[in-house]
Amino acid sequence: MPLIKIQTSAPTPERPTIDELLKILSAKLAKHLSKPESYVMTAFESDVPMTFGGSFDPVCYIEVKNVGGMSPAQTESMSQDFCQAIAENLGVSPNRTYIEFAGAEGSMWGWNGGTF
Repeated sequence: MPLIKIQTSAPTPERPTIDELLKILSAKLAKHLSKPESYVMTAFESDVPMTFGGSFDPVCYIEVKNVGGMSPAQTESMSQDFCQAIAENLGVSPNRTYIEFAGAEGSMWGWNGGTF
């Protein structure tokens, strides 16, 4: 049910780098939300045409979705953690990264032919 989706204008790294980043983010998201990692989904898109502040310097947009709410303390901690992982693995500065946190009711999130 938790999802983390990364879109970045940074060039596409080698596949092992992408795979490692997705594994790191999956584990971190599960830990932050106290959810089983078996339900966490990750997605990654690179080379997306994007600007930030009128500049084409590398930028990143992250969506974090979860069935249920997230506290301000959780979102603050996730923001720090995910920005650090993106900076280390993609070279995108935290001040060029936006993160959208969104909660959803269980009935608005489908899985396995049903909903949560």
